[in-house]
Amino acid sequence: MSGWTFITNHAVVLSLVTKNPSLTALEIATMVGITERAVRRVIADLSAAGYISKKRVGRGVRYSISKDLTLRHESHREIVIGDLLKALGWERRQ
Repeated sequence: MSGWTFITNHAVVLSLVTKNPSLTALEIATMVGITERAVRRVIADLSAAGYISKKRVGRGVRYSISKDLTLRHESHREIVIGDLLKALGWERRQ
């Protein structure tokens, strides 16, 4: 898809790993339409900021989301990541 979108690659990657925490960077790259290297940069950004954490499971990685952190932009600091993810189709499990 060419042109602009409302949701950044960071939000799309976060949404995908929330829905399926065992996705590989290559699988995410294919779904998002960006390179695997770009996905790894996004994951590194999200991890460094505390939004996700990674745990080795066998030969793969499983992601966990810190759904109570707020969005980064100062105009939206009252919104938690869990609410954004819910709007993107993720249902919070009780």
